[in-house]
Amino acid sequence: MKRVLITGGAGFLGSHLCDRFIKEGYHVIAMDNLITGDIRNIEHLFPLPNFEFYHHDVSKFIHVSGDLDYILHFASPASPIDYLKIPIQTLKVGSLGIHNCLGLARVKNARVLIASTSEVYGDPAVHPQNEDYWGNVNPVGPRGVYDEAKRFQEAITMAYHTYHGLETRIVRIFNTYGPRMRLNDGRVLPAFIGQALRGEDLTVFGDGSQTRSFCYVDDLVEGIYRLLLSDYAYPVNIGNPGEITIREFGEEIIKLTGTKQKLIVKPLPTDDPKQRKPDITRAKEILGWEPKVSRAEGLRITYDYFRSLPDEELYKAAYHREFVKK
Repeated sequence: MKRVLITGGAGFLGSHLCDRFIKEGYHVIAMDNLITGDIRNIEHLFPLPNFEFYHHDVSKFIHVSGDLDYILHFASPASPIDYLKIPIQTLKVGSLGIHNCLGLARVKNARVLIASTSEVYGDPAVHPQNEDYWGNVNPVGPRGVYDEAKRFQEAITMAYHTYHGLETRIVRIFNTYGPRMRLNDGRVLPAFIGQALRGEDLTVFGDGSQTRSFCYVDDLVEGIYRLLLSDYAYPVNIGNPGEITIREFGEEIIKLTGTKQKLIVKPLPTDDPKQRKPDITRAKEILGWEPKVSRAEGLRITYDYFRSLPDEELYKAAYHREFVKK
C-alpha cells in the first residue's frame, strides 16, 4: 500500500484529497495544526486502519515514520480574512513549511506536489492567464504575504527539482468551491451564500465588473490526482475557464437561494484582481483533464451543504467577519 502525506489535511481542499486517496487505496497521513482547518472535515476517516492524523505545524520540523511515496503540501491560509489576520504564519508555511516538506521528500525519496495558486499572477495584465505569464504582484501590498509566499514556494520547489533531482509537481489552483468551505473565510462564494441564508443583502466590492472562474472541488481533485501521477514538473493551471462577473454571480446566488435580497456596493479592496480566468490548454494536453461539473450543479450541491449547517455556524461566520474588519 502506497503512503501519502497531505499537509493541511483537515482543510477544505486537503480533506477532499484525503477522501480521494483513501478511495484509491492509499495509506493517508493527514497533517494539520488546525489554525484554519477543521477536524470535523476528516473525523469520518479516523476509524480507518489506513488513515492517520498528525496534529502538527508543518512550519516546524517534520518527522513521519516509515516510507512515503508522495507528499502533497496544502497547508496554508487561503482566504483574505485568514492571511490578513495571520500574515506571519502565512509566510512561514509558504517558506519554512515547504522547506521542511522538500527536506522530508529527499530523505524518503518521495514525490512532492505543491498547492500554488492563481494569485501568483496578481492583478493580471494577460487574460486569460497561462502558465508562461510571470504575473503582476505587489509584494508589499496587503495580499503580498500570500502571493509572495506562493511564488517563493514555486521557486524553492523548482530549485530542489533542478539541483537535487527531486520529483516535484506544481498545481496553480484557481477559485474552487464545494462542501466543507468555511462560511467565515471571506471568499466570494461562501460570503454570498452566508449572507443569503442570514437574510442579508449581498455585498459586491467595486462595481462588480471584476471576474472570477469557479471550479467545483471534485473536478479540482481529479486534476491534482492526474498531475501527481504525471511526468510533468512545471506549473499547471487547474480551474474552470467559465468566467463570470461578480455582479452576475451575486444574481445567480440570489436566484439559487430564492431570497429577496439585493446587491449592495462597497469599495474595492486594495490589489483585488480585476480578472481571473485560467488558460487550461496545458492541463488538457498533458493530463487529458478539463472540468466536468457545471456551475449550476456545483452551486446546488454547495448550497445544500451550507443550508444544512446549524444556525450558530451562520451567525458565527458573520461575527467573525465583522471582528476581523475591526
